[in-house]
Amino acid sequence: MAKKNTKRKLIGLVSNLSNHRTYYTTVNTQNRTTKGQGKLTLKKYDPIARQHATYTETKKNLGRNEVKARKS
Repeated sequence: MAKKNTKRKLIGLVSNLSNHRTYYTTVNTQNRTTKGQGKLTLKKYDPIARQHATYTETKKNLGRNEVKARKS
């Protein structure tokens, strides 16, 4: 089987009109090493506001990028 690529990180996108988070995408962490690049912004459809809105990258890692510690 192919090895899982750990260079791509899962992020959530939050709407600027409503705090709705429906879109999830992956970003390559090696290409975005400098802090001057800023957050990822995309124009997507917001189903709550019923119009197109700007979605920005969240700071949260959504709990899917880290390995959880086992209970002992």
